[in-house]
Amino acid sequence: MIDEQPLSVHHGVSAGGTAGTPLPFSASAWENDTLETLEFAAVLERVARYAAGPLAAARIKARRPSIDPDAIAHALGTVAEAAALVRGGEGLTIDAAPEAGSVLKRLQLDGSVLEAAELVPVRRLLAVAGSTAAELRRVRDQAPRVAALRQPMPDASLARKLDATVDHDGRLLDSASPALGSARKAIHQARGSLIRKLESLLRSLGDEGGSVTVRGGRYVIPVRRDNRDRPAGIVHDESASQGTLFIEPTAVVELGNALREAEVAEERAALKVLRDVTAELRPHHAELTSALEMCVAADELHARAAYAVHVDGHCPVVGNVRATHASPLRCGSLAIRDGRHPLLLDGDTPVVPFSLVLEADERTVLVSGPNTGGKTVLLKAVGLFAALAQSGIIPPVGSNSSLPLFRSCFADIGDHQSIAASLSTFAAHLNALRHILEEAGPDSLVLIDEIGSGTDPAEGAALAGAALAALTRRGVTTLATTHLGALKKLPERLPQVVNGSLQFDAVSLEPTYRFQKGVPGRSYGLAIGRRLGLDPAVLAEAEAALPDVERHLDTLLAAVEEREQAVARSEATLAQHQADIDLRAQRATAREAALAERTETLDDRERQGERDARTRAKAYLLEARRRVEQALGMARAAVDEATAREARRLVEEGVQAEAEALAGTARGQDTAPLLDEPVVVGSRVRLASGMVGEVIERRRDGRWVVVVGGGAVRTVVRSREIVGVVQRKDPAPRRAARERRPVATEAPPLEIDLRGMTGDEAQAATVAAVDGAVVSEQPYLRIIHGMGTGVVRDRVRRVLDGDSRVLQYQFAERRDGGTGVTIVEFGS
Repeated sequence: MIDEQPLSVHHGVSAGGTAGTPLPFSASAWENDTLETLEFAAVLERVARYAAGPLAAARIKARRPSIDPDAIAHALGTVAEAAALVRGGEGLTIDAAPEAGSVLKRLQLDGSVLEAAELVPVRRLLAVAGSTAAELRRVRDQAPRVAALRQPMPDASLARKLDATVDHDGRLLDSASPALGSARKAIHQARGSLIRKLESLLRSLGDEGGSVTVRGGRYVIPVRRDNRDRPAGIVHDESASQGTLFIEPTAVVELGNALREAEVAEERAALKVLRDVTAELRPHHAELTSALEMCVAADELHARAAYAVHVDGHCPVVGNVRATHASPLRCGSLAIRDGRHPLLLDGDTPVVPFSLVLEADERTVLVSGPNTGGKTVLLKAVGLFAALAQSGIIPPVGSNSSLPLFRSCFADIGDHQSIAASLSTFAAHLNALRHILEEAGPDSLVLIDEIGSGTDPAEGAALAGAALAALTRRGVTTLATTHLGALKKLPERLPQVVNGSLQFDAVSLEPTYRFQKGVPGRSYGLAIGRRLGLDPAVLAEAEAALPDVERHLDTLLAAVEEREQAVARSEATLAQHQADIDLRAQRATAREAALAERTETLDDRERQGERDARTRAKAYLLEARRRVEQALGMARAAVDEATAREARRLVEEGVQAEAEALAGTARGQDTAPLLDEPVVVGSRVRLASGMVGEVIERRRDGRWVVVVGGGAVRTVVRSREIVGVVQRKDPAPRRAARERRPVATEAPPLEIDLRGMTGDEAQAATVAAVDGAVVSEQPYLRIIHGMGTGVVRDRVRRVLDGDSRVLQYQFAERRDGGTGVTIVEFGS
């Protein structure tokens, strides 16, 4: 059973569970002394800071390493999902769960009645549970394990009932029941009458400084003992000096009794409300308990996820199955990458990460090196990583880390000297070592600091070597630190033992805290003494006293360190060069992207300009058509029908020519840019109205006579109304150009005549004409279908209704053909 799954059988709401059912991760096979040595509680305290409420914080602090692989895998996988949400900016928004456990216990008792103040945490619980359930529902697709915490909610009417019954301060509202509201209204009226009467009596006594007060639950007035005019009544109290009596006058006793009766009625109404609400809540006890568990579990989960993100922790493999929601990965060895001690991350000093990877046949790591180099920190960090991971908390390790599932952990770190037990430091270490040798097995983690110290170095080294050999042959994962040079040779006879060291700067004689596997560390005792100014003669004699083997080993280690430092410097230089290359590449990519974006912007502007030009061209043509139609209408009255038809033909040709010229302007094909040339007779000019015509005369007043629409319309304009001269590429007459132009390239007509056609022929001709008009970007099309039987007209309208390119269509005006002509306009 795991705490991230729906807890239908767990009704506990405290940190450790209730009803005799302890929560998972609340008990452990690991020894408490070991957890205390590792300072596990201090790490849990830091994780608990991310909880929104005290219940979740207490549950985090109560977590202990589990040995259930399924529970660990599920817990870590759920935290990994929640952490991914936080990293993606979609983390849960969690409110603190109210401490409603004791109230829910009372609710479970038959006959119990909750007080008004006890309804407040229940009311708060329903609100928090509703928001929490909504958050869990929101992430059900991205984080299904997280969403599985959601529990069924009581009916919303229950929350509305509590909202109408009690306020945030635990006071029953007048809206709780009609009887309660009426009783409180009666109290207000009775109290007002009583106080007004008492104030009147005070004024009659001439006591301006006194005021109405309460003694023994009754309203009274202060009257001096020696006042002969004091009213008759009941003395409820006297002042400390005994000079003032607090009297309830006889004249207000009935009013006081009425007030008391109203208060009793209010108490009865309030008790009834509380009984009714409690009875309404009791059937929902299980749902309320599950809702509280959901709130606490979600808060605790979010706290563990936020901690993982804060320390940049990545979900490790624990045991044989990866605990994330990714595909399983088989891994049973210890592989810590970019590990950092959890308690060092809150400081201001940057923490140097370490990596420790044991091969399948490696069991023991013997770490050596000088004091203050970080050996003890390394041991505790490894123990804390395992304890946190097995407690369902992602430790501060890098990706692709793995940890064995340790069923027990033993740590001999620090001074266990006890004067009361007559134990010296060495004896205390021996007791711890004896306990380890008796209890540790293949699934145990053993951490021993300064093994073999505290006694004769030769005996200490021999004892330590034998103990490490026994643990190694037993398959125990062991990390030990030492200063004894003899132990550094242990890997020569036991392949499962590997040396390790924490690097030390030989020049500055300061630790770098970088772990190095496979190389034993130097103690630097003589070097440190030399830096601190010890007598050179003494140091020389000490060096001479060193055994040749020790001196030779120290020389080799120094050479290895120097070579490794040189390699590290070379790697750093190469890395810097590579970083510079990458930076230049990034800058080049950024410049290329900016250039592409600028090019795209210019292209967009060009396309928009073309669209605007086409839109203006269509507007010009529509205006030209309107003016031409107006002119034709005026001319029709003065000429016969043949002349009008000829005028219309010339107008259509002129408008057609305008369409070609303006379309060419938009596409930059048929006309050149506008030229600043002088206007002379014969020039083709563009007018401010958008029309293009030919200048045929200049009058004495300086105005120009321009014919437009193929000569059908003549207009007189001022010089300022001519906006430019159009210089055509082909200066030949327009009619000759049209005669030389192949039929296949002629622009579609602005008018078609369907009279005399069958319905099918008219429909086909209309489709072709509409397509041609749209392709050539003509703004309108005039369709002559006649009145007749209406067959052709209906076919035309059927085509126009089904074409989305048609903006609108309508019959022509009466003088232009009326219902026998349809004018079609196209969208931009």
